[in-house]
Amino acid sequence: MATVDITGEQFASTVEDNDIVLVDFWAEWCGPCKQFGPTYSAISEKHPDVVFSKVDTEAEQQLAAEAGITSIPTLMAFREKVLVFSQPGALNAQQLEQVVDAVKALDMEEVHAHVARSQAEAAAAAATQDGTQIPEA
Repeated sequence: MATVDITGEQFASTVEDNDIVLVDFWAEWCGPCKQFGPTYSAISEKHPDVVFSKVDTEAEQQLAAEAGITSIPTLMAFREKVLVFSQPGALNAQQLEQVVDAVKALDMEEVHAHVARSQAEAAAAAATQDGTQIPEA
């Protein structure tokens, strides 16, 4: 599958409607982004089951800010709507293949359980700071 350019309007639906989504945050003026682009495109052809998307940070400044992008290129990987990888810097082909393979190999039951625990802990901490008592389970 070739890479697809996505906008802020398409970002959420792209992540929600696909099992695995990689997102390359880049800009035209960025030298490392230009070096990484052909590698990203070549690897996308080897993995038709993965959506390889690109976000132009110049055109989509709000999305880049919401995603916390402070350095480009930045690669993010989502699996079953969960951010499972985020790293700035250009990867070589072998490193990118390792990321794709690792994302595919994730035990998503374990990941979802971890996310649920983290959310519960955050809610409990927020409630404690508010002075709200949480009933014991």
